[in-house]
Amino acid sequence: MSSVHGFTVKNAKGEDTPLSNYQGKVLVIVNVASQCGLTNSNYNQFKELLDVYKKDGLEVLAFPCNQFGGQEPSCEIDIAAFVADKFKFEPTLFQKINVNGDNADPLYKFLKQEKGGFLVDAIKWNFTKFLVGRDGNVIKRFSPTTEPKDMKKDIEAALQAKL
Repeated sequence: MSSVHGFTVKNAKGEDTPLSNYQGKVLVIVNVASQCGLTNSNYNQFKELLDVYKKDGLEVLAFPCNQFGGQEPSCEIDIAAFVADKFKFEPTLFQKINVNGDNADPLYKFLKQEKGGFLVDAIKWNFTKFLVGRDGNVIKRFSPTTEPKDMKKDIEAALQAKL
C-alpha cells in the first residue's frame, strides 16, 4: 500500500469501510480508550477541532483499542454512546482493533512504518495520533501527550495543501 486510501477497515457496526471514501479529506487517525486519563482532553479538543475545521475537510477516525491498561473494555455501541453522552460529539468510530503485536491491524502496521515513533515504532499508549493529508499520505505522528489543540498549525497546513 502506498497510502491509507488503499485500506479497508471495519466501522463500529462491523461493515467494511474503504478509506478511499476519505480521499480529499484531511484525517486524524487515533487509537482511543474511554477509561484513560487522556480521554477527556482529547475528546473535548477533537470536538472543538471538528467544530472549526470539518467544513474544510477534517475528519477524525477513532479506533478503539484495549491494549493499554485494559482501558477500553466496552463494545463499540457502548463506546459511541459514552462519547456522544459525555462529550456531545460523534467521531467516526471504527471496530476495536489491536495497534501493536502480531495481531495489529494492517492499517496501524502501515502507519507505524510510515511514521515511526521516538526510540521505537510501537504505539506507546492510547491517543497516539497520525495526521494524514488529502492524498492519503501520512504527514506526521503525534504522541499520546500531544493535545489535539496543539496540532492546529499542522492541520491548517494540511487543509490548505492541494491534492
